[in-house]
Amino acid sequence: MISLIVAATENNAIGKDNKMLFHIKEDLLFFKNTTINKTIVMGRKTFESLPGVLPFRKHIVLSRDKGYNVENQQVEIKHSLEEVLEEIKFSKEEIFIIGGEEIYRQILEKNLADKIYITRIYKTVEDADTFFPKIDEEKFQIVDKKVLNKEAIVYVYENISK
Repeated sequence: MISLIVAATENNAIGKDNKMLFHIKEDLLFFKNTTINKTIVMGRKTFESLPGVLPFRKHIVLSRDKGYNVENQQVEIKHSLEEVLEEIKFSKEEIFIIGGEEIYRQILEKNLADKIYITRIYKTVEDADTFFPKIDEEKFQIVDKKVLNKEAIVYVYENISK
């Protein structure tokens, strides 16, 4: 099962200058609790924006640079989305795509996501440079929601077109 997990504003902004726009304690805790002991897949820029390797998770990092390497047993480098899909195709666990924009877009365009966990932050950021793609409401429907605080709500979407 492939799931996307993201925090996005009302205008779908998710980042600026390779940094997250917000660090909401409740959302970070939700992310940690949801992805702990799971495999997380991300692009190189997303990986490099992290404070380090996230404990208790297997990391798969996508990079077009064939020479890109990370000396850590928890990190595996892949050079195409097809390589990632080959790696996870027999997995029974929920695999989390954690960013960035390009990977989210590819997964959604190919209709590969089974679930989307989106923390909707009720603000607009006009000068963001990274955005989450628009969710196709004909393919996905909200199946759960959880209020984190007065400015953030997690919505869980499931793919109803698969």
